[in-house]
Amino acid sequence: MADKEIPQGGGFLLGPTDPAAAFVPEEFSDEHKMILTTTADFVAGDIVPMDEQIEAKDHAVVKKLMASAGELGLLGSDVPEEFGGLGLDKISTACITEEIGKSGSFAVAQGAHTGIGTLPIVYYGNKEQKEKYLPDLAAGTKIAAYGLTEAGAGSDAVGGCRTKAVLSEDGKHYILNGEKMFITNGGWAETFIVFAKIDNAEFSAFIVERDFPGVSTGAEEHKMGINGSSTTTVILEDAQVPVENLLYEKGKGATIAMNVLNIGRYKLGCAAIGGAKGALTQSAKFAKDRSQFGMPIAEFGAIQEKLAKMAAKIYAAESSIFRSVGLIDAGLEGISHDDPEYGAKASAAIREYAVECSIDKVLGSEVLDYVVDECVQIHGGYGYVSEYPAERAYRDARINRIFEGTNEINRMTIPGELLKRAMKGKLPLMAAGQKLLGEIMEYSPLMVELPDEPLAYEAHMAEMAKKAVIFVAGLAAQTYMQKLIHQQEILMRVADMVIESFAMESCVLRAKKAIDALGEEKAQVYMDMTKAYMDEVLPQMLIWANESLAAMSEGDDLRTMMIGARKLLKYQPANGVALRRAVAARVLDKNGYPLSY
Repeated sequence: MADKEIPQGGGFLLGPTDPAAAFVPEEFSDEHKMILTTTADFVAGDIVPMDEQIEAKDHAVVKKLMASAGELGLLGSDVPEEFGGLGLDKISTACITEEIGKSGSFAVAQGAHTGIGTLPIVYYGNKEQKEKYLPDLAAGTKIAAYGLTEAGAGSDAVGGCRTKAVLSEDGKHYILNGEKMFITNGGWAETFIVFAKIDNAEFSAFIVERDFPGVSTGAEEHKMGINGSSTTTVILEDAQVPVENLLYEKGKGATIAMNVLNIGRYKLGCAAIGGAKGALTQSAKFAKDRSQFGMPIAEFGAIQEKLAKMAAKIYAAESSIFRSVGLIDAGLEGISHDDPEYGAKASAAIREYAVECSIDKVLGSEVLDYVVDECVQIHGGYGYVSEYPAERAYRDARINRIFEGTNEINRMTIPGELLKRAMKGKLPLMAAGQKLLGEIMEYSPLMVELPDEPLAYEAHMAEMAKKAVIFVAGLAAQTYMQKLIHQQEILMRVADMVIESFAMESCVLRAKKAIDALGEEKAQVYMDMTKAYMDEVLPQMLIWANESLAAMSEGDDLRTMMIGARKLLKYQPANGVALRRAVAARVLDKNGYPLSY
């Protein structure tokens, strides 16, 4: 992507995307493929055999596995080489995260450690802090955790922060008092990133060690799922934190928290896709082995439809997430770890794609939920008993819609960020909306001649879906203006339209690249999954649009608006039955996800 103009965050809504600007998994380098293989072998050979001990929260086993992961470089991909890591690109980290995502509870421990536990120091630590903490964290000899959430604060972690930090009389320590809750890795971490308000005012971050005086942890939480992970409170009672352990600057805690969350969001999407692929493999194998009425249930159309929908949704989420990570890598290109302003520049580059990161988080977590639910259904009664992995996958998946900001918060972030950029003149969405409104009322934008090439119709409808987003969001902004922030129901529907527009376009771009690289025959499964996914999503897009419009207006005005939405989203249904049968055949042939790299 280096020789192409890098699309701006949210800019995909404004027109067709150059396929060259969309990274796809088929473009993995040999190094990426080696990382995938190494991680997959580690999951299968080291983690899976210790599964029962992990679920029992065996501290020693988790510590040993983390150290083994560190030896393989699976904890230091984001850590600069100077501080004991590998300093790899974000695609490499995404590859590791996806494969680790198949490891159940261990993925939670590893993800919290490498992400929110380590990255604040990578991006915001000074040289001395990096030298002191990063080598051990990259090696896995010490485990990290992140202390932000407090009782009663919920999603308003900054405004709801009650943990206080006061400078000691001798000026050598900050004295912290407060309690953090739901801390992943809380029971076995040695290093915590803790947020507190200095003098009850300046929201700041600190590097806190378990052995500091006044630091302790509470009992393990009893959870619905991810039972093999540690979740505790972190208690600070006159905790003595050296002044040199203030992270970044006083009052800059929100900057750290929000920017690290953006990374956590796309990484969570990666892990969710790994988990979904694992569940699809279990489903395909069980469907082939389980016989009813004298034949494997895999031969029944109802089961094939489930397998095909699972695969198509994974394909859409995977295409969207790696496209986003490719954009982030392109944005980070040229920013050196040696640059004194590295943290600020890197954070800004990642922050540019906050919309895409939220898309990845919502899409990945909800695809995983769909897939594990259908996995249980395919297993029938067997899926409900703990002897089969489907039961635990179902329970484990549920937390992902809460982690890294709830999906509701992320849905608010998507239109909020887009409108904020539009108001600042960074994204000309308002101008695009005004132009589109005039065009819709004068003629139908569907009256265009499509090129005679594969996926021409799907590419056209992906563009129409993006126009529908601009149409609905623009009308909402005009209707409510500054009060739009209070119309959460409309904003969530707009967010869903944005998410699916990005997903549909990502599917088309990836399939077109596959056609160019492989030819139509070998790329058929890409085309089939793209068409099957869009055939399911496009009707829902019109429903979301109409629900939003009906909340804004009524009578003749509403009818006029709905005519505009129908012009944009009028589509020709595909033969979904045939498409899904073709995809299911590939799933069963591959015993799981039909694409390989």
